[in-house]
Amino acid sequence: MQLEKQKTYLLLGSNLGDRESYLNNALKLIAEEVGEIKSKSSIYETAAWGKTDQPGFLNLAVEIETSLTPLALLKTVLKIEESLGRVREERWGARLIDIDIILYGSEIISITDELQIPHPEMENRKFVMEPLAEIAPDLIHPLLHKSVSEILTSLKDTLSVSKI
Repeated sequence: MQLEKQKTYLLLGSNLGDRESYLNNALKLIAEEVGEIKSKSSIYETAAWGKTDQPGFLNLAVEIETSLTPLALLKTVLKIEESLGRVREERWGARLIDIDIILYGSEIISITDELQIPHPEMENRKFVMEPLAEIAPDLIHPLLHKSVSEILTSLKDTLSVSKI
């Protein structure tokens, strides 16, 4: 059964190797395996969050239209990460590529610890909200009922996030 296409937002990040190349390769695979990329943010250089004794990240947000279910989407992005060499060794550790599902339409989903939408803590992380605000400033967070730009202006996170 084919689902109706759903507007979905992903955040991509890389802090090892040729970071920009990993982001571009992930975008290519997302377009092939997930759905049409409708828009993408600039690339942002960001300091590491959570585990700060590692290299800085390149991050970008993308809006896609996908007919994958949330669970199928999760499995697909994990497969893309793995195909690009991602190895999960430690939480918030350095990584070649990271693809997070930020929003899936206006759905609120909590199936497992691995699949929670909206992405937990997204509204507290400048490295998520800054690129997302670039492509979807008026998008409403389904739990907070505030726009992305409203959330960004009230953010307490002082982490360094700058367009490259």
